[in-house]
Amino acid sequence: MNSARIAELLQPFLAPASNHCHSETGRRHGEESAVLSSAQLEYISTYIDILLRWNARINLTAIRDPGEIVTRHFGESLFAARHLFPNSPSVSPVPSVVKGLTRVADLGSGAGFPGIPIKLWAPNIALTLIESNHKKAAFLREVGRALTLTDINIQNTRADEVPQTFDVVTLRAVEHFAAALPIAARLLAPAARVALLIAHPQLDTARSALPRLTWQQPIHVPQSQSRLLLVGRLEQQE
Repeated sequence: MNSARIAELLQPFLAPASNHCHSETGRRHGEESAVLSSAQLEYISTYIDILLRWNARINLTAIRDPGEIVTRHFGESLFAARHLFPNSPSVSPVPSVVKGLTRVADLGSGAGFPGIPIKLWAPNIALTLIESNHKKAAFLREVGRALTLTDINIQNTRADEVPQTFDVVTLRAVEHFAAALPIAARLLAPAARVALLIAHPQLDTARSALPRLTWQQPIHVPQSQSRLLLVGRLEQQE
């Protein structure tokens, strides 16, 4: 897919946006729209090509249109990435305010969203993709090789069998959402965050299932009526 078209489709997700869930604006002082590099756009184009080729053989996504893949999958994932790592995309280290948040796990990664786009946004993170399906795990390995990603680990196992803990755990479009939430919480290191890309009806389920987390106000995903980014922090015990 043409890089210029990808950049155009992603622009709403990388622009400072008001948070319609409450009255405050989501824009930080001095924040401007992000611009992805030509290399990042080429990576996304390559990723789409691989996704469409594999999708003809295994069910990775119900979306077949490349433009819709950009907005529905990459747009939402990069929107989450920008809020989790609020620095302009570059190969430089993450600013000190988020320097501790280096170990990221994407639970039930499937086609790699939001984990791999987050890695493209913040290449310094150590990313673990947790996917129990063997064919989907093989797809994730091919994407990692094609994009020459470093510090990426594909765990082809059930999430409840992963022994490590992480600084950020992401969750999007997983089966058995309510059952996955306690597993996501178990993967959190002290003071870590969980980032959920969910539909509005799942909001109460998330909050009630993980009462130990301190939740930020949910943020509406652009170009969606019901999609939300919900971030919670596991407070460090005294």
